[in-house]
Amino acid sequence: MSLLCGGTSEAKDATEEVQKICDEVKSHAEDKAGRKFDVFTAKSFKTQVVQGKNYFIKVHVGEDDYIHLRVYKALPKAGGKLELRSIQTSKAHQDAIEHF
Repeated sequence: MSLLCGGTSEAKDATEEVQKICDEVKSHAEDKAGRKFDVFTAKSFKTQVVQGKNYFIKVHVGEDDYIHLRVYKALPKAGGKLELRSIQTSKAHQDAIEHF
């Protein structure tokens, strides 16, 4: 599979690494959404290579409710820090992960 520079990858099932990213940014997502999440389980994700990497992650937050996160991970030489850049709320399981 070829990856276009700047394009997003195909959606993949969430991995342990992606769940760890979600765990790390959960409190920031709660702040941005204005609510607490009892459930916060990564389900699928896409990546985009930039000056670092963007993760677009579909997260189950309870019942039939999902959110989409855009998390930026800096390059290792820049510290590899994670930053929650954007969040989309009121998503459903069948909603595709799109660039946002």
